[in-house]
Formats: sequence, C-alpha cells, structure tokens
Amino acid sequence: MPEQIVYALIAGVIMVLLGFPIHEFMHAFTAYRLGDSTARWQGRLTLDPRKHFDPLGGGMLFLSAVLSGGRFFFGWAKPTPVNPMNLAGGRRGEALVAAAGPLSNLVMAAVVAVPLRLLTASPLIDDIVASWPAALFYNVLITFVVLNLLLFIFNLFPLPPLDGWRVLLSLVPPHIAYQLRSVEQYAFLGLFLVFFAGASIISPILNFLLDVILGTEAGLIGGLF
Repeated sequence: MPEQIVYALIAGVIMVLLGFPIHEFMHAFTAYRLGDSTARWQGRLTLDPRKHFDPLGGGMLFLSAVLSGGRFFFGWAKPTPVNPMNLAGGRRGEALVAAAGPLSNLVMAAVVAVPLRLLTASPLIDDIVASWPAALFYNVLITFVVLNLLLFIFNLFPLPPLDGWRVLLSLVPPHIAYQLRSVEQYAFLGLFLVFFAGASIISPILNFLLDVILGTEAGLIGGLF
C-alpha cells in the first residue's frame, strides 16, 4: 500500500538519523570503555549520523522499502572499527562490543513500544488511527519498532560478518574459534543465505518479540511484515 511505503520511508529516515548512529555508537563506546580507542581516533565515538552513514547501505534501506511496498527492509551503516587486541577481557570483551549494537536496537524498540502499547490500550485508539496525522505518527513508530527488532535479530545471526558471529567466536573454545575464522572468507555467502533463507527464521522471532513488547498490536504487524 502507498501509505505503508510512506511509513517505511519516514521510519527509514529516523533509522539513518537515530537508529544506525546509536547502534554504531554503542559498538564504539563499549570498545572505548574496554580499552580500545580505534573508533574514537577515527571520529566514530559520536552520535553524529554523518559519521556512521554508508551511502550504499542507506540507499539499500530505502530501495528495499519501496520495492517491497514497505514490507521488507535491508540496509546497514558504516561498520565501526575495533581492534580486539586492545580490549580488556580478551574474547569476552570482543563479544560485549559485538553485542552492544544489536542490544541497543532492542532497547530502542522497547522504549518506543511503551507509548504505543499505552495508545493501543486506550479507548481513543480508533479515533487516533482515523485521523491522518495521528495515524501517520502511530504507524511510523510501529515501523520504527519493527526495523529495530529486525536489526536486532538479523545482526545476531552467527554468520560472518554479523555481530552474532563475533559473539559465537567468544563462546566456543579458542581452538574451535581459530578454525571457524577460516569461514570468514565466505562472508558474502553467509549474508546471501540469510537474505534469501532467513525469512522463515526471522519471522517467528519477530512475531514473538512484537507480541512481548506490543501485545495485541502484534497481530496487525504480523499481517504486514
């Protein structure tokens, strides 16, 4: 629907200006607190969206939203540079840095879901969604929640070069982690598999998280995404 595309594009702008910068800032901030100043030296320890914007990743976010009618999103920000050798805690520190970004997306989704859940429970909800300006605001927030949950789920896939891959390497014994690093040369194949085969895995997780943080609204969202 044209309206859904509008909601998706506006939510995409918010992601580029807020969601992506917070995600990457949390990588940089966690690394800095653990002893690695690489991101800080490169000007990435900031919430300035210009420092984190990737033209191709941002363009793909908006293109995927338009081509899918606002039902599918695929995009990324500029990766945050981290030197694992500088991190306190060794592999545990690397896992914390990797997990910080996706967890920030989960927190953003949960924070925005609070007023949405209150609105959904309000007896005025029918009047709200019937008013075009209010409906626009309401649905943009919902789409923003979905976008952040998708980034949270997608980034935690244990495949290179996603954040979940770094978390996985920190959990397995060192000798296994060393052997697994050889898989990183096939990173593009991993992303290809997630892109085309991951929907059947992502959708149930997305619907579960939506049910947890949005409650009854999850039924509506599940029909859209």
